[in-house]
Amino acid sequence: MTHREQLQFPSKEAGLREDVHALGGLVGEVVRDQGGAELFDLVEGDRVTAIRQREGDPAAAVELVVRTANRPVELARDLIRAFGKWFEVVNLAEQVHRLRRRQAYLTRSDRPQPGGIGDCLYRLKAAGFDGEQVLSLLRGVTIYPVFTAHPTESTRRTMLRKQQQIADLMAERLDPTLTPDDRRAAWERIRTEVTAGWQTEVHPRERLTVADEREHVLFYLAEVIYRVVPALYEELGIWLQAVFGVTVELGGIPRLLRFGTWVGGDMDNNSEVHAKTVRETLHRQQQLIISTYYEECRALSDKLSQSASRVGVSRELEERIAEYAILLPNAHSATPMRHDRMPYRIFLTQVAERLRTTYDGRPNHYEKAAQFIHDLEIVADSLRANRGRHAGLFPVERLLCRARTFGFHLATLDLRQHAAVHREVIRQGLGRADWTACTPTERASVLRESLARDRGPVAAFDAVGRRTLAVFEAMMQGRYKYGEHAIGDYVVSGTEAAEDVLGVLLLARWADITDRGNDEVPLDVVPLIESARALEGAGGILDELLGDPLYRRHLAARGDRQTVLIGYSDSDKEIGIAASRQAIYEAQTAVLKVAAGRAVELSLFHGRGGTASRGGGPLDRLVASAPAGAIRGRLRVTEQGEGISDSYGLRRIALRSFEKAVYAVMQEHTRAASLQAGHHLELMQRIASASRACYRGLVYDEADFYGYFRVVTPIDVIERMQIGGRVAHRAGGTGIEALRTIPWVFAWNQSRHALPGWYGAGTGLDTAARELGAERLTRAWSEWPFFTNLLDDIEIELARADLGIAAHYDELAGPAMERFAAALRGEYALAQRWVTWIKGEVDLLDSRPRVQRSVLLRSPYLDPMHLMQVDLLRRWRESGREDRALFEALLASVTGIAQGLQTTG
Repeated sequence: MTHREQLQFPSKEAGLREDVHALGGLVGEVVRDQGGAELFDLVEGDRVTAIRQREGDPAAAVELVVRTANRPVELARDLIRAFGKWFEVVNLAEQVHRLRRRQAYLTRSDRPQPGGIGDCLYRLKAAGFDGEQVLSLLRGVTIYPVFTAHPTESTRRTMLRKQQQIADLMAERLDPTLTPDDRRAAWERIRTEVTAGWQTEVHPRERLTVADEREHVLFYLAEVIYRVVPALYEELGIWLQAVFGVTVELGGIPRLLRFGTWVGGDMDNNSEVHAKTVRETLHRQQQLIISTYYEECRALSDKLSQSASRVGVSRELEERIAEYAILLPNAHSATPMRHDRMPYRIFLTQVAERLRTTYDGRPNHYEKAAQFIHDLEIVADSLRANRGRHAGLFPVERLLCRARTFGFHLATLDLRQHAAVHREVIRQGLGRADWTACTPTERASVLRESLARDRGPVAAFDAVGRRTLAVFEAMMQGRYKYGEHAIGDYVVSGTEAAEDVLGVLLLARWADITDRGNDEVPLDVVPLIESARALEGAGGILDELLGDPLYRRHLAARGDRQTVLIGYSDSDKEIGIAASRQAIYEAQTAVLKVAAGRAVELSLFHGRGGTASRGGGPLDRLVASAPAGAIRGRLRVTEQGEGISDSYGLRRIALRSFEKAVYAVMQEHTRAASLQAGHHLELMQRIASASRACYRGLVYDEADFYGYFRVVTPIDVIERMQIGGRVAHRAGGTGIEALRTIPWVFAWNQSRHALPGWYGAGTGLDTAARELGAERLTRAWSEWPFFTNLLDDIEIELARADLGIAAHYDELAGPAMERFAAALRGEYALAQRWVTWIKGEVDLLDSRPRVQRSVLLRSPYLDPMHLMQVDLLRRWRESGREDRALFEALLASVTGIAQGLQTTG
């Protein structure tokens, strides 16, 4: 096993080591200054003892347990905060190092950064594509991140803002032109933010509202993503010229980016989301984007100071100024007399005034974003025609790029509700007490008849029914008021049959939102296929749906396009990671085949989580792992709340995330056919079958396992955390089946069992090796990206697990449940043996030394927090879970460990 003293650090990570050392020292100074020398000495003592333990000193292992036991609760909390603060700054240092590495590549013009735009275009050129062909491919590309609020970041937004400020200041220090005084000033500002963060409560006292969650996402959309969108297109233009000699102006580059959100529209198991939050979200997003445009137009009016006596303008611009002088008289009064002969300044002031009337909802406002875009195009065309290419065209084109991307809606709001809620509302409307007792086929038959005859409800609705129908009304009102792109898809979670989609059409008709032109429902209904059973029946579900004449008529009105959302989380909890991945792969293959046979354009929407067990990971690996034809230029993925900061926390990191997304989509055109599943499917099916039996045999078939889970993980703390609007359990259920996947994964990660990411895989690999031959495993690993990525994900989860630490949590369960801990140890050893053997490694992550170093270096800072968490859990439970001080210390431990592991659920 690799130890800390054996680690080798490449020279390219010298900057990261320096930053970590400096920031770690700063945290130590803050701890000493704010908590006193005693606290600092205890932190150092714990850290040094943990290092000795990790280096194999058995006495240190005992000493660390003794040191961390029965500490006064306030002291334990401060110690945990100190270790958590170290992880906070280390995570920021790693983000800044990504910027440092990017900067290093950008300064070496001979070599583009791997996974970036330049790398992508050079690969396409090597594959035989020319510039025009690449432009044609780009016209078919859509990168569509959809931001969700769950699992919300376990760090409150106030702290996230402080962290971003620290990262920005660290990034500033990369500037080689800074003077020593500048560097000292930046360092003092970092010290201020770290100290203020120490003095700030980490967790809110009240549960976050939908408005809180919305502002969390809007912060990244408006403050980060809005700023970097033009830079992506500019970079595309630069590399198209460099690689292919093709010159394309910013406005001529195909629009690749769209943005969506579920925050304010995700009703699934969240009663706080309803018609009012839909309206509030649409209004808030419109107000935010228009106010942002307003400020940018005001700034542009200052920049474009051209005088009519020095340069001409287009006739269209002159006519528009005259038109707006009548339409918007207030704009003229706001323009100083000295600006009377500055046409661009006058017009941009008028545009800003019209934006303000739109914001206020006054007469003569912009009715749609296209009108605003047209005004900006008038300015851009005039500048091009009148020697203005280097006199203001660049910032105007940047604003145009943003306006074309964000419109007046900022991000498209999807709606989501569970199929069970729809069934209950339909039961009420039909007056059928036996509705839920009917089979899906029987229900589908009744739904078809009701749709064909356009039957309205025959009975009254309760509050839930009225709320459900009101959402459909709010959607249509929002689309009319804020534009076609303001409202996106209606997602049906828990889809198990075609009737779950047909039911939405009936509810929409009951809400009276049909298009008066064609009498069809103007709504794209998206089934969310997420359970193991639904994944296995995905082809049949879609085939029944697309074979239904009524639904095909609806789909024809929507352009014969259908989206299917594949969920990556629930099946992992149900059948384990290996069987889940196989089910997802086969579900995608099945729905693609059905759609092709039914002549429907299918788009796959990937509902991924933040961890490997929930489908998280680099986008290029998602694309490489997908069946042939699954992407086809369209990459729509959920961006979970806890991962937003990592991908979009800094502007240059957000830009890099978009570059990698473009690379991921475009690489599909260079992937060799030989990399598809082929004869490896039989192997994977064998692995999945054995893995599934092993996983379910423990997790579901052992009656006491749920009790074991509740004792050896801090699930009872997580259930009480004020970190999101959705509750941890689905309504009406009990046990593991009712528990949501997010807290399930989060809890296992906290205790370092990390069970969802690897359990069952060892048995699956071992069974396949015995029955088909071990060489089949190594061949699949080298030939099939799907299998390669599955093993990589299992490996990282095995490395993040630490059954030595987990043993301390197991002690909370007592001897009666030791058999479960023993089962985990046996399966872990089997998985570790096969993963390292297949990959030709001695230790886990030998082939990924950077990740291996990160895991090993973090352990001495995690170990004391884990031991204190175990001790605090025991004491809190003994208090009947009533001791608030103990609970708040536990909250700090959950956040600190999540920061150390860089994952929640």
